[in-house]
Amino acid sequence: MSDMPEDKNGMNPDSNEPSFSDAELEAAMSDFEKEFAQSDDSAQQEDSGTAGDANGTSGVAAPNADDGLDMETVDVPDDASELDPSVGFEDELAGLLGNKAKRAALITRIASAELLAAFCQLSDISADCIGSNQGAVAMLNNLDGDSPEAAAKDITTVVSGMSVILGVNRADKLEVTMYAGGKAGPTLAPPILFNSTPRFVEDLMLGITTAAQLKEQGFEVIDAGRFDHASAMQVIAKHTRPGKGGSVRGASVQ
Repeated sequence: MSDMPEDKNGMNPDSNEPSFSDAELEAAMSDFEKEFAQSDDSAQQEDSGTAGDANGTSGVAAPNADDGLDMETVDVPDDASELDPSVGFEDELAGLLGNKAKRAALITRIASAELLAAFCQLSDISADCIGSNQGAVAMLNNLDGDSPEAAAKDITTVVSGMSVILGVNRADKLEVTMYAGGKAGPTLAPPILFNSTPRFVEDLMLGITTAAQLKEQGFEVIDAGRFDHASAMQVIAKHTRPGKGGSVRGASVQ
């Protein structure tokens, strides 16, 4: 059987495949070109918006590199799960930047948490006091600025003859300083402090545990805010009577 003749456009006139006239092909190509142009414009707009976001130009001012913060030294959490849920985000951020202490404690030679809480009340210090035979510890609540240092000065001024060790965790850097007579004394290496204090002191300073958790474990924990001036003086009188433990030798309340 002989081959069927082809028309001048190369199409078999008896083929089942559809045939297009030149005008129909031109119209189809024109529609395709319009759709392609619209898709290209949309892609360029999306790319432009993405680039604007990356450069901080999509309605938000880009941060100034000379803002005064060296971001390489700031420990920013990978996600919100690393933030302490017991404090607000702003407080946690201030702790990361070192503008506010993350934790601070007064370590003493007093065994009684009750007596230390009374001393804190008379010194106008907000703290949770934990009792220990090795020395009671006051976890300070006011951590703004130099408030921990002010607390150490105040308590060693109000309670004459008393000395304390102040531990402050700022931006995950621990500073340990001895205070007496309202003045700062020598600094100590943190390992020296931790080797001579109850184990919970290190856990508190590193944020591994809290005063509330220690109370649940059976430790004596007293909020200094539970006392007023009169009740604080009664506690001090009780502990400074002959035969009562927990007093500070040579100490007196100013």
